[in-house]
Order: sequence, then C-alpha cells, then structure tokens
Amino acid sequence: MARTPSPASRIAVITGASSGIGAATARQLAAAGYRVVLTARRKDRIEALAEEITEAGHKATAYPLDVTDRTAVDEFAGAFKTIGVLVNNAGGALGADPVATGDPEDWRRMYETNVLGTLNLTQALLPKLEASGDGTVVIVSSTAGHATYEGGAGYVAAKHAEHVLAETLRLEIVGRPVRVIEIAPGMVKTEEFALTRFGGDQERAAKVYDGVAEPLSADDVADTITWTVTRPAHVNIDLLVVRPRAQASNTKVHREA
Repeated sequence: MARTPSPASRIAVITGASSGIGAATARQLAAAGYRVVLTARRKDRIEALAEEITEAGHKATAYPLDVTDRTAVDEFAGAFKTIGVLVNNAGGALGADPVATGDPEDWRRMYETNVLGTLNLTQALLPKLEASGDGTVVIVSSTAGHATYEGGAGYVAAKHAEHVLAETLRLEIVGRPVRVIEIAPGMVKTEEFALTRFGGDQERAAKVYDGVAEPLSADDVADTITWTVTRPAHVNIDLLVVRPRAQASNTKVHREA
C-alpha cells in the first residue's frame, strides 16, 4: 500500500533531472505528494520542468547544480533542514571502446559523475535525511553494475562502484531511519543516453535499439523508483533489477528482423 509522505519527509531531491529518467521521476514523485527539487547543470531545462510540474498543481523547485562540484553541493545542502528522499540519478556513459584503446578522460568523467557525484550528494544530504526520521537514498545504477560486457568497461566499472557504494552504505547506517535503495535498469531508450555515449552520432545511437520492439522507457524506470520510495517506511527494497522483456542479460537481447 502506497504511503503519503510525512511533513518532515516531503522533500525529494532528484539529480540529473533535466531529461530522461530524472525528469520522469520528478514528475511521478511530485504526483505522489512530494515537493521535488530538480538539480542538473542545464538551468533552462530544469526551470521549464519545474514550471510544468507547478502548473500541474504540484510543488517543484529548480536548482542548477554540478554534482561533481563538492563546494556547490555543500552549499546546496545547506538550504535544507530535512529532506525525505534523495534520488541519485545523475550519470551516464561515454564511449564503447575496448580496454586497450579506451579514452582515460572518458573513464575519469564517468567515474566523477556516476560515483563521486553520488558520493557528494549522499554525504552532504545524509544528515538531512536522517533528521527527517524517515529518509530514503535511491541510487540509480544499472545492470552494468552487476555484469560486464565488451566495449563497456569504463561505464561498467563506474556502475559497479555505485553498486558497492549502495551496498556498503546500507551496512554502515543500519539501525538509523534511512533506507538505501538501488535501482538497476537494463536497456532504457531515452532521448539522450545512447546519443551522449556515442558523441552525438545518431546512427550509432539508433543501432543500440535496432529490432527491440519495446525497450524500457524513462517512465518505466521512474514508476519503479516511485514504487520503492512509497513503500511503508519499514520496507527497504535493497536492489531492484528492471529490464525489458526482450533483454535476458546485458549481452542477450531479442531483436526482431
């Protein structure tokens, strides 16, 4: 049974909220009764989304933020006494080169955004989550954090690190009023993920989904996140792996002719 957030836990911070899973999650958590705080680097995107959510009768605030900038993250955290939910969604993949020729700069950027960005927000907001008496940390990792595939080592390494971060944090704060949830999506078709990975190459990005009738959508993943967050406070969905029916693993996908 879905719960209504208590006044102290009514604020939900979503990183990477300018598009895709982050934007969809913001819409769904707002509809579930949370005041959503949208963070991303693209100020115009999150301001437009905040206006859309507000016009729909819900509460939303836009706050431009680079999750890799710890000084900015700490300043952002200082604006809150308590929050109820942190959705660590900011991240992404760059390149699909083998280990032998992968660009170390791409690896560094993926690690900084996916892992250190998650670490920065979680460290800065954990006291605020605990102060609510009913906090939830959501880490949006990936099936890449649970199995390897050729051409993905840099992204896979970063997502494995996010998985370990979630698992370890859960051990370290057990007994405190904060849940740690990991959502690991498989093949999700959004407007930007594959395009960013392949440096704007539309043809290569489109091939990722060739023949796959129904990859997951951003809304599918947002629905999963919202479901886990709105479980009763004593229920912790430690890890939820969600894939489209056509995807049996990271390397086995049914593609229609």
